[in-house]
Amino acid sequence: MSAERALEAVELARTTGKIKKGANEATKAIERGVAKLVVYAKDVHPAEIVMHLPLLCKEKAVKCVEVPTKEELGIAAGVRVGTAAVAIINEGEAKNILKEL
Repeated sequence: MSAERALEAVELARTTGKIKKGANEATKAIERGVAKLVVYAKDVHPAEIVMHLPLLCKEKAVKCVEVPTKEELGIAAGVRVGTAAVAIINEGEAKNILKEL
């Protein structure tokens, strides 16, 4: 699964659907069963902040994708700073990309 496609999905969902930004919000979305896709950054320090996300996603059968940097993820999520994780709640026009992943 490509990081570029995941970032594209986050951007589309941001403008046409709904996303939750941050590791805590992503975790809550997964636990509540509303997350459609979770994207997290590889360069998060300490790694413990996002380490649980892939496991939680696997447990709840949610797609999970790692991208190289917080900055890229932040830009895709529409924030000026980097973000550790993003959960797509409503995919909007990103529906086709999510099917692909």
